Amino acid sequence: MINLDNYFKIYPKIVKADSKATLTIEPRFSDWHLPEGKYKFYYYSVNRCGNQDCRELNVGREQNKFYTEGFFEGEGEHIIYIDTGDATLSFSVYSVNEDLLFRTPYKGDMHIHTYYSDGIESPAYVACCCRKIGLDFVAITDHGQYLPSIEAIETFKDLELSFKIFPGEEVHAPGNPLHIVNFGGKFSINELFKKDREGYERDVLAIEEKFKSDIPNIPERYQLASSIWCFDKIKEAGGLGILCHPFWRVKEGYYISERLLDLLYEKRPFQAVEIVGGYHMSELTSNNLQIVSYYEKSRGGNIPVVGVTDAHGCETGSLFGWYYTVVFSTSLELEDIIESIKAGYSVGVEAIPGREVRVYGSLRLTLFTLFLITELFPVHKKICEKEGIAMMEYIASEQQNIVNYKENVEEFYKLYWQR
Repeated sequence: MINLDNYFKIYPKIVKADSKATLTIEPRFSDWHLPEGKYKFYYYSVNRCGNQDCRELNVGREQNKFYTEGFFEGEGEHIIYIDTGDATLSFSVYSVNEDLLFRTPYKGDMHIHTYYSDGIESPAYVACCCRKIGLDFVAITDHGQYLPSIEAIETFKDLELSFKIFPGEEVHAPGNPLHIVNFGGKFSINELFKKDREGYERDVLAIEEKFKSDIPNIPERYQLASSIWCFDKIKEAGGLGILCHPFWRVKEGYYISERLLDLLYEKRPFQAVEIVGGYHMSELTSNNLQIVSYYEKSRGGNIPVVGVTDAHGCETGSLFGWYYTVVFSTSLELEDIIESIKAGYSVGVEAIPGREVRVYGSLRLTLFTLFLITELFPVHKKICEKEGIAMMEYIASEQQNIVNYKENVEEFYKLYWQR
């Protein structure tokens, strides 16, 4: 069976569930012509396979284009087969409810480093590389430093990009081993306790006092109080507080104790957790443990998840591009991205080269994301790559502007989404 997408442009690919949609099939190449003849179109719903009859669809033709109309029941993938008489061709579309139909899938990395901490490249270079591989947004999160993310934003502030760079930092609070990402906060959390260490310690001790009746005098009690202080400050800054790599293994064992992780899940001061990411090939067991512990400790997976690279170089051949987050958001503005993650419209993706892609989050979003990874993200990546190369040329020269790819991205969504 031949996959029609290799040779034809088929749109829309995302349609409204429980509604009629008209699909267009046209050759990708000008020298391709569909031979005259009687074509039959049949439709199956993947979710109802084995419990349905094959449905024949109406077909229309105008010169070298086909049009077919179908009623796409429920959410899920639908396969359309085309019987030409000599061969059977196929393609897929995906139907979603209205809440998802008007949300765009944005790919991003919310935990990555530059040469201002222990990375290799500049903030601007990292941003360019992220766009080249198909990401829609990034937050530079250097250890203990907020300003590198601002530097990246300032570098491209005069360009009209379809790519967003958000502020961020990795927070390392005194007396607390936990790593925390401040994604999108309007001010630095690290700077707060650097400038006022006494005030930080006073506040943390006041928080710890509240737990003395139910938590014994163990190091994790202070660490929990410190973590709560950090996550509260991130909320005050309008950011998203992310619990980082809970099963990162150092020489002595996991970098935080299981007791601290249990307390964090019990109190839930964070707004999202890194479900995958930051681990090299020799460390993938840690991803496994993070996934299992997440579903067990979150009691059913009702805490927002993200996937991150925690990469320390874009050209090392490791980590960069291996993990990312897909956020289904009403826009690419920071506030909407954060609110969408908090509302549960995100998944973490593990896309290690040479291995099967895996998606983690709700079943509904996982199914949809897997379809997008196969059907639409490759097309989207080609547009992103061009913009990323243009951004790279911009920082490598003294040119004042670059080609605007914003319209290309908007046309992509307009073509493939039935909005």
